Amino acid sequence: MNLTNYYWYFQSAVPERICDDIVKYGHQMQDQMAVTGGLKKNNLNQKQIKDLKKKRNSNIVWMNDRWIYREIQPYVNIANRAAGWNFEWNRSESCQFTKYKKGQYYDWHCDSWNKPYQTRNPEDPQNGKIRKLSVTVTLSDPKDYKGGELEFDFRNSDPDKKANIVKCKEILPKGSLVVFPSFVWHRVCPVKSGERNSLVIWNLGWPFK
Repeated sequence: MNLTNYYWYFQSAVPERICDDIVKYGHQMQDQMAVTGGLKKNNLNQKQIKDLKKKRNSNIVWMNDRWIYREIQPYVNIANRAAGWNFEWNRSESCQFTKYKKGQYYDWHCDSWNKPYQTRNPEDPQNGKIRKLSVTVTLSDPKDYKGGELEFDFRNSDPDKKANIVKCKEILPKGSLVVFPSFVWHRVCPVKSGERNSLVIWNLGWPFK
């Protein structure tokens, strides 16, 4: 799919009060080790954990609170139109609050999977849908950490193309957010000091025709 815009951002859009509430809420809850698609943390042995952390090393908390969706979803709709994607979507997955401490990161990946969700319950509203639009919200003040930059690679998964890596500096200010198609490759660079907190939401729709 050829894109004119690979991402669409909003600087300092989410009020600091909301950011602080999400961070406080996230730190009050028990976090868990982040895994990659298809893995279940309770079934991993030490070697699998070691291999996983070569790809992804962070801690997460899942949130499903309506007040968080109400704050973020309007920006997904605005970006979807303004960027010219006009993807049809009708559901958001659980919000992922992420803690990146010193040395933690998430290497190159895309959020979309190679097939639609197949759930045990055919009535599940996620069943048969795919991730179409991803959103990342910066919850930390940039003075509170170093490193942890969000980067995009705009090759569209074509190994024959030269890497086209762009740092998403636009979302460094607290409360900024970026929306992008879930098939765009991206990474979070290692945090060098402090702690970077972010919120990620994946937004679903029926597969592209």
